[in-house]
Amino acid sequence: MAALEPMMRNVHGAWVGWAGQADVELAPFEAGGIELVPVPLSAQEVAEYYEGFANDTIWPLYHDVIAPPQYHREWWEAYVTVNRRFAQAAASAVAEGGTVWVHDYQLQLVPQMVRELRPDVTIGYFHHIPFPAHGLYAQLPWRDQVLRGLLGADVIGFQRAQDATYFLTAVRRRLRYEVKGPNVSVPEGDGVRSALAKAFPISIDTTPYIELAGRADVRARAAEIRASLGNPKRILLGVDRLDYTKGIRHRIKAYGELLAEGRLKVEDVTFVQVASPSRERVDAYVHLRDEIELAVSRINGDTDTVGHSAIRYLHQGYPREEMVALYLAADVMLVTALRDGMNLVAKEYVATRVDDRGVLVLSEFTGAADELRQAVRVNPHDIEGLKDAIMTAVEMSPADQGRRMRSLRRRVLDNDVDAWSSSFLAALAEVRAR
Repeated sequence: MAALEPMMRNVHGAWVGWAGQADVELAPFEAGGIELVPVPLSAQEVAEYYEGFANDTIWPLYHDVIAPPQYHREWWEAYVTVNRRFAQAAASAVAEGGTVWVHDYQLQLVPQMVRELRPDVTIGYFHHIPFPAHGLYAQLPWRDQVLRGLLGADVIGFQRAQDATYFLTAVRRRLRYEVKGPNVSVPEGDGVRSALAKAFPISIDTTPYIELAGRADVRARAAEIRASLGNPKRILLGVDRLDYTKGIRHRIKAYGELLAEGRLKVEDVTFVQVASPSRERVDAYVHLRDEIELAVSRINGDTDTVGHSAIRYLHQGYPREEMVALYLAADVMLVTALRDGMNLVAKEYVATRVDDRGVLVLSEFTGAADELRQAVRVNPHDIEGLKDAIMTAVEMSPADQGRRMRSLRRRVLDNDVDAWSSSFLAALAEVRAR
């Protein structure tokens, strides 16, 4: 959650979270100006709550059932148990009359649990991933419990207006609560409390990306990357977690077909795909990695020459300096997610393009597409359309690149992570003042 770190330091907040390792109990400690409050998880809870319910039930369901969700009662029970533990830790850490800001789908029950423990505090919740249409959401056996959990918050934030609309529709249809615009009347005790649900599109801290893009050593590394790839005329870049929602298979297929048809030549264009490891113990991710690596091998086997490789596939993570060098080296950024809450990689690429060059090819199914309207928009399910979008990007004139990128950079720089957190906290303050 790098996007939140600057804000947490500014407000001297406490971060309640899992330490990232099972069966480890740590006392609260301070790091980088932020108080960290670790919440322990057992190996079984990691398997059932995190890998199970969060990432094999909620994640695929909320991403339009791109992969089939698994519904297991023991996973749900673990989810409730762990959410209660987080709620108790947050309730203990927050000051009298303070604010608790809950983040993401792993903790959807926490807002209501905190409210029961600490009715004096103001509660916000931000949902980083999509929220599904009611026809899909209704599959969830515990759909009403999750809605009530989220409505424990005073402000429920989403990436896109569409997601907020889907949530409000579910509330109206499932719970029969009164909904007026973005406001929900939530029964509480003998009265009614108002909760606000609306879009607060998240962004990035642009400063470090701009600073790195201007550093001589990073720019030299970008030139080195281009040279190591044989100095092709165009470098295409994809940067993703290895996840079935990211559309990696679709862009590889489109690129392979362009090579096979002769519309692109391997001597002229190289595609670099960074796919950082993700959820490697979940079966769907194991199969995805196998499929992608097989596709890459086939294309490279069919098209590589001694001096040029069609696809440079990198299944590893990289530090920010190396990522900025890759962004600077790339002429075209491919963001072809099938469904994505926002996609901050698109904004990172734009922030680094200080020379106003480069082209962003952006899926219309990302939250970023609502804001970055000068990107080359694409439906990644339409392989022919994706191929045409890649060709448009590869052949785009410097003048057109500059016109589009200047507009994109204005949008990203004006709407950075500080603007995002300020808008959400302002909404919370307004609720508190009522």
